[in-house]
Amino acid sequence: MLKPFLTADWRYLAMLNFAVDPALLAPFVPAGTELDYFGRETFLSVVGFLFLNTRVLGVAVPLHRDFEEVNLRFYVRRKSIEGWKRGVVFVRELVPRRAVAIVARVFYGERYSAMPMQHAIIDDGKSVFVEYQWRRGKKWESLCMTAAGQASSVALGSQEEFITEHYWGYTAGKRTGEYRVEHPRWKVWPATTAKLDADVSALYGDQFVAPLLAPPASSFIAAGSHVQVWRKLDDPVLVEATAAKPASPNA
Repeated sequence: MLKPFLTADWRYLAMLNFAVDPALLAPFVPAGTELDYFGRETFLSVVGFLFLNTRVLGVAVPLHRDFEEVNLRFYVRRKSIEGWKRGVVFVRELVPRRAVAIVARVFYGERYSAMPMQHAIIDDGKSVFVEYQWRRGKKWESLCMTAAGQASSVALGSQEEFITEHYWGYTAGKRTGEYRVEHPRWKVWPATTAKLDADVSALYGDQFVAPLLAPPASSFIAAGSHVQVWRKLDDPVLVEATAAKPASPNA
């Protein structure tokens, strides 16, 4: 019986989302996939969250069970015999554990970097404060959000549903890699404040400065859940890498 490659709890996902020009993302689109649109817009997200109770092939690795992650991601889709598979592509992922970064690069081809990180979370049932920090050189940078009230289910057809309901991961290289992420639908808190405090040029590249300094299209905190990540698929389609082009907006 197949087992998931990785299981964990993903909690308190701070999701800062920007509508961007599809041309910005086109060079990062893996072969065999195309940009996924919400209405006529493509989105780029900065996401910070907690990895908790992490296990690889069912085994908990000492000192590597609980840690932070902050990533820059966008959204794609791939046509399969079952229909459209909607997924995520990561531009860069930050974690505090070097071993985690190495495993992610080797087994998934993901763009992970290891650096010191820390977090602060306050959830008293009336409001939520979430902050993820990482240190590059001597400077700490951060993603911070606040929200009020109780988390609620995302509305059908909403932007929150589009951002959270992508259950595949795609990586680019000599061949396009595909993996599956399973989790229930998440509840969310709409953010009352949200701030990215970072040297965007040094962290992600000059092309991302203007988009990530613009007002976000949305910001919210997802409560998260237990997740399973599968490396072996029922429909393993690996596509030879070719030049990717932006897709047309889809309904």
